[in-house]
Amino acid sequence: MEHQHPYVITVASEKGGVGKTTIATNLAVFIRALREDLPVTIASFDNHFSVDSMFAIGRHYGQSVAGMFGKVPASELVQFGEYGVQFMASERALHPPDNDYGHLRKALSTSGLSGVLVLDTRPILDYFTLNALLASDLVIAPIKDRPSLVNIASIRQTMIDIGADPDRLWLVPSLIDKRLKLRGDMGVREFLVSQAQERDYQLVDTWIAKSPKVEGLTTNFSSKVYPILTHARYTSVHYQFRSLAAFALERYENCHTPLVQEWALEQARDEEMPRVRLKRLVDECPVCGERVDGSEGHFYQDLRSRRIGFLHTLCLGDLTAGTDMGTFLPPCGLMVIERSSNSETDIADMVQLHLFDGNGDDIGSETAHAGEETPWPQFFKGASGREPGELYRDYLMITFQEGPPGQYLDRDGFAEFGRLRRRALRSIREREGY
Repeated sequence: MEHQHPYVITVASEKGGVGKTTIATNLAVFIRALREDLPVTIASFDNHFSVDSMFAIGRHYGQSVAGMFGKVPASELVQFGEYGVQFMASERALHPPDNDYGHLRKALSTSGLSGVLVLDTRPILDYFTLNALLASDLVIAPIKDRPSLVNIASIRQTMIDIGADPDRLWLVPSLIDKRLKLRGDMGVREFLVSQAQERDYQLVDTWIAKSPKVEGLTTNFSSKVYPILTHARYTSVHYQFRSLAAFALERYENCHTPLVQEWALEQARDEEMPRVRLKRLVDECPVCGERVDGSEGHFYQDLRSRRIGFLHTLCLGDLTAGTDMGTFLPPCGLMVIERSSNSETDIADMVQLHLFDGNGDDIGSETAHAGEETPWPQFFKGASGREPGELYRDYLMITFQEGPPGQYLDRDGFAEFGRLRRRALRSIREREGY
């Protein structure tokens, strides 16, 4: 599955000498080798020019990575390099053009790039590293020793502070000398893994060994830097990088929509969405209360208040748990939730669920229990803005669709939702005789 926008992988560490650039450059080469049909691009915000030394063909390096922070589309900055990897030339003096940590994300949303983009960062949380973190789908942080592990807390907190998801951060032990023992039989790798697990950090299920052969690929007498793929075959490091690339590709394949693409869709949606609709949009899932952005889950609307929003797929599963309907939800369609009783009746804790396919054809109906011990009261309050006891002959709709539910907020998507809603409500009212 190739996305319309790049899947961004950033390699970041506040500590130098942890193998950050070695990981970034060789990860790009191995990803390309494992998926020859997948475009792979690499760029570095550091000024050591290792990227150029490995990937440049000849001496003409073209325009530099600085253009991404100007008005030059990234697709015009890349040039085809060695090993099938596209690259952007490094820049000796990068200067922040503004104070916007979302600058890179905006630039990549209109870059014309696809596939995977690997970013090598400076060993400091500066403007360019923060831009990379905010645009990243996956952040790989090498840890070599205790100081580099301690610095992870700063990276994680910085991601939270700028609005990046810390769950995108993964650690990988790097440049590990198996001969070194810290205490008893505990090696450096075992120590780092145990300490990372105690701190609840996510760890890639591989590690990178310290290897004189690999070090020689970057410290030879020529200006050329050679990749592990071609010059360190039959070594443990070769296998370890293959495992790291396989991990990155698995994350890529499981990503429905890259972060940059989500942001682009959100911007387009906001531009197309009428102001009155935007005013009625609720930011939190009505079941769990966590923030939702329309990239995953389901779209809902309360018919009376016209409130709209999104709820998580797992939260919908909680609502339909224990019902027959929950076992045969359609890939595309609509669920209409009918609250036809009030708190004074004997059946106040029941709701009617009506299911329709993508054409608006009736699939079936079911009565479900919606007592205080279920998620239904919280859903009604969050979705309608009213207490459950205030709902009488009210309808709430939840969609099923292919792709992100945010599509229902643009003009065409909302029109399609309106068509489906009208047909479903007409069917219910005809069946109930009013």
